[in-house]
Amino acid sequence: MKLTDSDGCFACGANNPKGLHLSFRTIGDEHVTEFVPTAEYQGFTGIVHGGILATLLDEAMGRYLWQEGHHAVTAELKVSLHRPAYIGQRLRVAGRICEVRGRRILCTARAERDDGTLVASAEAKFLRVAERA
Repeated sequence: MKLTDSDGCFACGANNPKGLHLSFRTIGDEHVTEFVPTAEYQGFTGIVHGGILATLLDEAMGRYLWQEGHHAVTAELKVSLHRPAYIGQRLRVAGRICEVRGRRILCTARAERDDGTLVASAEAKFLRVAERA
């Protein structure tokens, strides 16, 4: 399977009208984005849906791998929700590559409020995809 980047990606695609439109930068050994959730991403009134937080964390790790030349997909994703993330309040999301072992790549990510409060964290195992026609 050959992985190709897509402008239609729900998380980072610029051409997905329903997407999150995330844009990342590398700071030290982390891949970082900021995101201000709007009402369409809520679960309970005023609180960001946990699935959106999981998507943010997964994308922070996955985009970093892509940038570093690792064509890999999420094989396992463990998300911990620590505190509420609120609609309209900016989140800083950072992903990190922890270990590369053959086809397996272990990563972590975290999402914080502006004041540094941890709202969610994740550990993930990605698997490199062999490029085949």
